Amino acid sequence: MKNKHILGSAGRKVLIPLSILLFVSCGGKKAETVIPEAIVSHGTFLVDLYEEGEVEALNSIHIMAPEIPWRFGGLKISQIVPDGSDVKAGDTVVVFDPSEVQKAILDHEDRLVVSLAELEKLKAQQTQEMEGLNADYEIAQIAQEISRIELEGAAYESEIRRKEIELNLEKAEISLKQAKEQIENRKKVQAEDLKQKKISIEQDRDRLREAYETLGRLYVVSPQPGLAIINRNRSTDTKYQVSDQCWGGTQLIDLPDLSKMKVRININEVDISKISKGMEAEIRPDAYSDSVFTGHVLSIANLAVSKERNSTIKVFPVEVLVDRADENLLPGLTISCRIIIDRIPDVDYIPIEAVHLEGDKSYVFRATATGYERVEVETGATNTDYVIITSGLRKGDRVALIDPTVKAEKTKKKQPGDAAQG
Repeated sequence: MKNKHILGSAGRKVLIPLSILLFVSCGGKKAETVIPEAIVSHGTFLVDLYEEGEVEALNSIHIMAPEIPWRFGGLKISQIVPDGSDVKAGDTVVVFDPSEVQKAILDHEDRLVVSLAELEKLKAQQTQEMEGLNADYEIAQIAQEISRIELEGAAYESEIRRKEIELNLEKAEISLKQAKEQIENRKKVQAEDLKQKKISIEQDRDRLREAYETLGRLYVVSPQPGLAIINRNRSTDTKYQVSDQCWGGTQLIDLPDLSKMKVRININEVDISKISKGMEAEIRPDAYSDSVFTGHVLSIANLAVSKERNSTIKVFPVEVLVDRADENLLPGLTISCRIIIDRIPDVDYIPIEAVHLEGDKSYVFRATATGYERVEVETGATNTDYVIITSGLRKGDRVALIDPTVKAEKTKKKQPGDAAQG
């Protein structure tokens, strides 16, 4: 039976086994050795680059962790929807531990009650104090009036007595003036005390209001219906889950628009110069290996990033836009992406494994009517599976994919019993 290797125009192998049988006589028994072969193909050769990546939506609604005041502590996830869940607008998708905020609400409520009681107490004290000051003022008025009357009736008093009465009147007038000033000053002080107490109460109310608003923000809802895709926690390199902590503004969940998809791959710094925008690409999801999607390079990062955490290997993120959406092509799927770097028309090519090296020379084993002959060849560009042959072979030649001389040598060393079993 004969088998063949046929090369598609895309440059990938379509394997149809092609073999030749070698018979070695060992004590009257025959051992059969199968040499896999390939046929030299002619056509357009694709220079390509393969990388693994992940499917993402081109456009997504991002659900972020809320920004909360530092006084309420950090954000700790207490509930989160399962990855890949269908959610409706208004559904709660993430809940953060509210215990610190609830404690703050109780503290602020107690403090507000105390502050309001202190305000009433202060008002009562001020009222009582003003009543005392007003009474002192009235007494000073009476004393001043008495002194004035005494002075008016002192026409027949001695000069010394009149002088004494005048001094008492001046003293009474001074006391009256001081009482009045004391009342005015005390009013200002009391007004300021009330103002400060009311400001403190308003601050308590603001903080209580802030605590209630913060409590509401800890229950994150979906702004629209969609498929909830949980993002990866960079600290743990796993998707966010219950008990994880995060900062406000962290992107936790994506609601992707499934009508336009892309894949994200990382190209090493050695190969990034080969990639340019618009290059064609083939995308194969690992979960659906029989499905092939086409696309083109959408963007190339200007700056390299570490391939993994704490890694010194640098890569460039590259985005490939998928030409058409498909119900099987969902965010998070692992894919193999083949970028077509160049197309070289009208060339001969064979599988890479058919070419052997000896020093700076390349050679193959070409099939003949009686076996194989070693033929020196010159090679050109290569891709993942194939190499261009610029001289030494022609279309239709058959070449061995392994060294037949090594295979034959191993067969000769087999014992007769082993050879029969083979």
